[in-house]
Amino acid sequence: MNWENIYRRKVTDVSTALSHIKSGNRLYVGGGAGVPVELTQGLTEKAPELHDVELTHILTFAEAPYVAPEYSDSFRVNALFIGSNVRKAVAEGRADFTPIFLSEIPRLFRRGILPIDVALISLSPPDEHGFCSFGVEVGTTKPAAESAKIIIAEVNQQMPRTHGDSFIHVSRIHHIVETNYPIPESPQGGSSEGHLKIGEYIAEMIPNGATLQMGIGSIPDAVLRFLGNHKDLGIHTELFSDGVIDMVENGVITCAQKNFHPGKIVTGFLFGTKKLYEFIDNNPLIEMHPTDYVNDPFNIAQNDKMVAINSALQIDLTGQVCADSIGPRFYSGVGGQLDFIRGAARSKEGLPIIACLSTARGGTTSRMVPMLNQGAGVVTTRNDVHYVVTEHGVVNLYGKSIRERAQALIGISAPQFRDELTAAAHKLGYF
Repeated sequence: MNWENIYRRKVTDVSTALSHIKSGNRLYVGGGAGVPVELTQGLTEKAPELHDVELTHILTFAEAPYVAPEYSDSFRVNALFIGSNVRKAVAEGRADFTPIFLSEIPRLFRRGILPIDVALISLSPPDEHGFCSFGVEVGTTKPAAESAKIIIAEVNQQMPRTHGDSFIHVSRIHHIVETNYPIPESPQGGSSEGHLKIGEYIAEMIPNGATLQMGIGSIPDAVLRFLGNHKDLGIHTELFSDGVIDMVENGVITCAQKNFHPGKIVTGFLFGTKKLYEFIDNNPLIEMHPTDYVNDPFNIAQNDKMVAINSALQIDLTGQVCADSIGPRFYSGVGGQLDFIRGAARSKEGLPIIACLSTARGGTTSRMVPMLNQGAGVVTTRNDVHYVVTEHGVVNLYGKSIRERAQALIGISAPQFRDELTAAAHKLGYF
């Protein structure tokens, strides 16, 4: 039987596809911008028929109707990275959070630590050989689908076809729902004067021929604004957005000097605007891979001059970085920060960078603190931290004593908090 006949036999409607979900199942929901929107919305209509169904996923860029309080008897989210759509439910105890490195999420599925009964995913239409692409989210979705007992897929006419380790044959899919709606978008955010100063500092540190890890947000966007005169930059990152496009078209990003997948941008998932999705569609420059490959520190380190740029919510005076919680309140997740910090640290001439504004809450709170807030999580240990950048400067903590670290971090803190931090350092015995 040819693949077209196999495909047609599996096409059904949302309600029929979701009827294969049973109470007590664990579902994986496609992450990032690869959320199967119609399937997830359809879940709420099945709520009266289901109980104790767990939905596990990473950050998702779409509504999460199943997390509403009225569905708590039917569904419970287990977030592997907390997004704004499930943050309130986690804080209220109606949803769970499992801390895990992004590089290790595929292992949870493949080894049966989090066995998946049903994977709800979004795919591109099949090519002439019957292979669908996972499109904008390969990172954790492909491993979850490959590990699931049942795969229910939306085949979305607007999902771009991406290259790399990003395909599944229609014969592997159990139920198919054909859809045609735009992929969730997010325009690039603006950068404040402080973000731009951070971007300028970091750009000055980046040599020609470097390979960059850059996510989305004000700091990565600011860095890109100052790289226009660089040459032969490369990209190896868990995620990128629209800002990379102009750099490719202007010849700044060529990936020509990469040691690992030379000539290719390597990533796990993508999130941006329609411009980005059109750019990546069937573009052989872009290679998508699962996160146990993209985020493996050994693979990251194979690129010389690897530059990892990550952020922080708080940094204490010894160099401990909190990036996943505000005190005991879980805010996001570990993600790939430590994967890339360690990979860049082991790269020849690598630059592991933690970058953040020196203050929060409109300048009323210092991000540099004597000690992390009670209950705060340490994402990047003091032993792993190298460069720290704020709008007030750059310091390198690697190989520095606690006294030297405290002095350096106070020097790039907001001026209005320096006396207070210095007094606290004396009280703690650092000076």
